[in-house]
Amino acid sequence: MEHVKLALTRVHHRDKPAVQIRYACRLLVGGMAGCMTAPSLYPEAADMSADNFETDDSSAAVGGIAADRLRSIIERVERLEEERKALAGDIKDIYTEAKSAGFDTKVIRQIIRLRKQEPAEVEEQETLLDIYRRALGM
Repeated sequence: MEHVKLALTRVHHRDKPAVQIRYACRLLVGGMAGCMTAPSLYPEAADMSADNFETDDSSAAVGGIAADRLRSIIERVERLEEERKALAGDIKDIYTEAKSAGFDTKVIRQIIRLRKQEPAEVEEQETLLDIYRRALGM
C-alpha cells in the first residue's frame, strides 16, 4: 500500500548545514522511497533520495502534522486562557471592593489607563483637553 506524506522537516545533506525543507515521500511498507524535495528551497536537495538524508521527525506525524507538538501548544494556550479567566474574576472582585468602599470605579479605570501611558503622552493629552475645553467655553 502506498501513501504520500507531505511535511516540513530539517534535512542534513552531506556536509551542508541542516535546513528546513518541504518534502513529499511515497511511504511504502518497508519505509521511504522516491523522495521528492523542493529544490527551490535547497538546490542540493534535487538529488536526494531516502538513502542520503536524515530527518528530525522525532514525534509521530499524521498527515504531516506533529501531533504531540500540536497537542502541547493547544494545552498551553488553554491553560493560559483559564488563568486569564481567573485573573479577570479577581480584578472584578477588586473593583467590587473599591465600589463598596465608596470609590468611583470609572475614575479608577481611567487612572490605571493613564498610568500605563508615558508621562509626556499624558501631559500632551491633558494639554489638548484643556485647549479644547477653552475653545468650547467649558
